[in-house]
Amino acid sequence: MLTKRIIPCLDVDKGKVVKGKSFLNLVDAGDPVELAKKYYDSGADEIVFLDITASIENRETILSIVEKVSKNVFIPLTVGGGIKVIEDIKKLLNSGADKVSINTSGILNRNFISEASNYFGSQAIVGAIDAKKRGDSWEIYSHGGRKPTGLDALQWAKTLEKLGAGELLVTSIDQDGKTSGYDIDLLREITNNVNIPIIASGGAGSPDHMYKALAEGKADAVLAASIFHFEEYTITNIKQYLNSKGIKIRND
Repeated sequence: MLTKRIIPCLDVDKGKVVKGKSFLNLVDAGDPVELAKKYYDSGADEIVFLDITASIENRETILSIVEKVSKNVFIPLTVGGGIKVIEDIKKLLNSGADKVSINTSGILNRNFISEASNYFGSQAIVGAIDAKKRGDSWEIYSHGGRKPTGLDALQWAKTLEKLGAGELLVTSIDQDGKTSGYDIDLLREITNNVNIPIIASGGAGSPDHMYKALAEGKADAVLAASIFHFEEYTITNIKQYLNSKGIKIRND
């Protein structure tokens, strides 16, 4: 059994880490470089940065943050938000990122995913899925969770795999920031139907929520923001808990 991963997520807006609920009502959670170093020191397996403003003027800010972080943090770094062309990916990887997360631009132009995967290798491409419950299924949203696309989440997950994404970052918009647990049904639906690793996102509020995402949702990794930023739990606490429940994790 492969080791499961614990991944803190830093949503970056104008150079600061922010956190909100269901993608709204953002509050300042600190300095991204300091937080990344803190999470690395406490045993994070990877770190994800989501550039939620992702405008042209802020692109240089995220590149500078990634460059600083990569000099002090020696675990995989993934960056998402506003990645539209191959050149964007080149700049991020050259700045020290290991992977990029692609969402809206892949929905608008599917060839972009396959082009990026062919150019950089599937291990560098994460397909991001922001999904909202609709009856018995889930609908994909684009533009930071603001725009419904009409795409079915399971079908889109399968498509992303075919296009060459090396893993999927699956976020429940309904659960995001609410700290009441991941959407296990959504995770299970996708993990049962694709053969690439799945990162669970949206809703972590306790170590038990993470356990359920890994054990019941069959996710390969769990991503969280609020519970780390506001120090409700440490990565060490969570790893100890998961270990006690028989989940195989990396212990330093």
